[in-house]
Amino acid sequence: MQKIVFVNGTFDLLHKGHLELLNYAKSLGEYLCVGIDTDDRVREKKGSTRPMHNQDERKFFLENLKAVDEVRFFSKDIELEGLVKSVKPDIMVVGSDWKDKIIIGSQHAKEIKFFKRIDGYSTTKIIQNISDR
Repeated sequence: MQKIVFVNGTFDLLHKGHLELLNYAKSLGEYLCVGIDTDDRVREKKGSTRPMHNQDERKFFLENLKAVDEVRFFSKDIELEGLVKSVKPDIMVVGSDWKDKIIIGSQHAKEIKFFKRIDGYSTTKIIQNISDR
């Protein structure tokens, strides 16, 4: 039986940190499902100028990475919880900044693994660097 891994996020402007996360997640199992925030959810969480790429483009980019087997959308916390419940992951990978916080859907995963974020890589920083030029 294949080991299923789940990770979620916005994945707006793909960068090295995203790819390291996805490759790490895939290394833990055979099947990687990625949940991504809908455009409305991104605007709600990150402001009216985001996302840079719409949800269909972000899904397309992710689906074309060798580490990713499936991509699904969610727009609310309850939908994220339902998504994790339906995927039934053996492992859920979350950023290390979520240690000691409530992780939505974690009760539906057999195990939680934390990924140490790579310093210097963030979509917000990339956008800021571009606008500073």
